[in-house]
Amino acid sequence: MQSSTPLLHQTTEHALAYLSGLRDAPVGTTVTLEQLRERLGRPLPATPHDPAEVIRQLVKDVDGGLIGNAGGRFFAWVIGGSVPAALAADWLTSTWDQNAGMYAVAPAAAVVEEVCGRWLLELLGLPNTASFALVTGCQMAHVTCLAAARNAVLTKHGWDVEQRGLCGAPRIRVVTGDQRHGTIERALRILGLGRDCIIDLPVDQHGQLRAAPLEKVLAAEPNAPTIVLLQAGDLNTGSFDPYPELIPVARRYGAWVHVDGAFGLWAATSPEHQRFTLGVEQADSWATDGHKWLNVPYDCGYAIVANREAHYRSMAHHANYLSHSAVARDQVDWNPEYSRRARGFATYAAIASLGRDGIANLVSGCCHYAHAIVLAASNLPGVEIKHVPHLNQGLLRFRDPKPNATEQDHDRRTEEITARIVASGEAMFACTTWRGLRCMRVSVCGWQTDATAVARTVLAIAAALASPANR
Repeated sequence: MQSSTPLLHQTTEHALAYLSGLRDAPVGTTVTLEQLRERLGRPLPATPHDPAEVIRQLVKDVDGGLIGNAGGRFFAWVIGGSVPAALAADWLTSTWDQNAGMYAVAPAAAVVEEVCGRWLLELLGLPNTASFALVTGCQMAHVTCLAAARNAVLTKHGWDVEQRGLCGAPRIRVVTGDQRHGTIERALRILGLGRDCIIDLPVDQHGQLRAAPLEKVLAAEPNAPTIVLLQAGDLNTGSFDPYPELIPVARRYGAWVHVDGAFGLWAATSPEHQRFTLGVEQADSWATDGHKWLNVPYDCGYAIVANREAHYRSMAHHANYLSHSAVARDQVDWNPEYSRRARGFATYAAIASLGRDGIANLVSGCCHYAHAIVLAASNLPGVEIKHVPHLNQGLLRFRDPKPNATEQDHDRRTEEITARIVASGEAMFACTTWRGLRCMRVSVCGWQTDATAVARTVLAIAAALASPANR
């Protein structure tokens, strides 16, 4: 077997070349689906090939098919980049190749996770007695938290769901605002609760759930096992539910309160924005991502549960062939994965390198730049602001200039201008439907976004508007 050292040196050069080109490379793809399939869709190799040549060819074949979300001009979805320390730790994570399921298998990885959990609770202002899990992302954080919720609300009704399953169990209802994220529905499907358990309540003009409609639904079945889902950061507007108003209502009816804070929960780290999370610590569970605002590599999410016993009962697994620890934390007891990547190393490195102040600056900086892009774009002809960012999410709409243009015309115009911006390679946005209208979503979450990136982006929007093809 050949030494891997020369190959890894060459691979490092490939990686550094990619990173150094991010600032000026097109943000979107420059090749088609057909081209990628033609390049990569070779027949299954029958014999071994030189690893260095395999990597060289892979780098060549994916060129133009990688999205530049790690750079500073990506605003299509809530996707961060990777701060340098987190990226470096992630490289080492693959090198160390630890199976971070149990302390006995990967002691350092287990202790790093313990520390990450403690740091996260402190950063996010959540109870220091809460349990936690590092999972693949907010989707699996929801699954983990809602599994604990399922355990807790059914235990109150004398039902052991881990032993008996759901057949014959009391029906659980999930009450939430109608602007919830789709990952909630998927989590409930995975957990066997199904779509029909969801009761969607209309939110107000600010995208917030209010106490009166919530109480009306809860009072209709005051003794039913209930989970109330609240938001920390709506995906289109960044809106937060009023926790001091809603959580006491849920408490009166014995409901479990879960908070979807995929990116918004990080507002708690910014003195300028932490007012949005006032009272969120009174909930029962919280889900958020590391690969969004903390800017660690994919994949990384965090599930946090105030009721440690319910969390443990819903996830723990013991077997006589496993080496369980009586003194250390075995990760398998707190998350749905068995064999798993030691994603705690990247989280540890990100927090250790940024510190509390650095994370606060990262969050507030993204909010500032989102605001700057939306306001600067609104000064261009035919641009309408639909939502001014109070966090890092804004909405723009491009109006069709022809006389008697309809809303459908404005929808098409918005799609066309957004597509032209993306095609320019200067910035990347995506469209969303908000209150029945197509809008271009401005989502700023990457640590590399700066004033230069904002200026280039606004110029790209202006160029798209000025193009003869779009007049």
